[in-house]
Amino acid sequence: MDACAAMLRAIEADVRATARRTGRARLAPPVRAALAAVRRAAFVPADQAAAAYANHPLPIGHGQTISQPFIVALMTDLLDLRATDRVLEVGTGSGYQAAVLARLAAHVWSIEVVPALAAQARAALAAEGVANVSLKIGDGALGWPDAAPFDRITVTAAAMTVPDALVAQLHAPGRMVIPVGEPGGAQDLRLIEKDAAGAVRSRAVLDVAFVPLVAGAAKEASA
Repeated sequence: MDACAAMLRAIEADVRATARRTGRARLAPPVRAALAAVRRAAFVPADQAAAAYANHPLPIGHGQTISQPFIVALMTDLLDLRATDRVLEVGTGSGYQAAVLARLAAHVWSIEVVPALAAQARAALAAEGVANVSLKIGDGALGWPDAAPFDRITVTAAAMTVPDALVAQLHAPGRMVIPVGEPGGAQDLRLIEKDAAGAVRSRAVLDVAFVPLVAGAAKEASA
């Protein structure tokens, strides 16, 4: 069995094991297909290549990680993406999740606070032929007002509370997936849903462990 197939089997086992909490007993077929199609090895540092398809997070430098494949799969699945969706991703990191989202949505706007990671992600996305992702360097908690509203928002770092700016930039109706909690402490993955009237509800989906959402000190710029 090749490494990607083994990764998918591990993801599916985790999906089944957590179904009571997540409400998802299996991945949507388009999500599984996207995970199978995106070369995770293209988005990890060279010194992590041997572990690229392992079902655990990997360091990518600058105190950041590429998330565990199961978590990428779950967060993507919870978004219930449609081919016409406009998606905001907060925390580009390696660019891997952006590449997965780009196979399922019309366009992805992705924000990264670390300029070096943004440059690496841009290069990796370009090398893999991903053309429907826009990148910028900035404070992800502020969102991307010029491109809002977004049908879906995903946040790949833990916030202490759900940023008001992101809720405001979420389309009605729309869905957001975000980890919330203390750095190094208790965190939960939350699904935020905004209905057509603009009412917002939130539910905890799963206990998680993410790096903290970092505020941008530098002036925002294109990447």
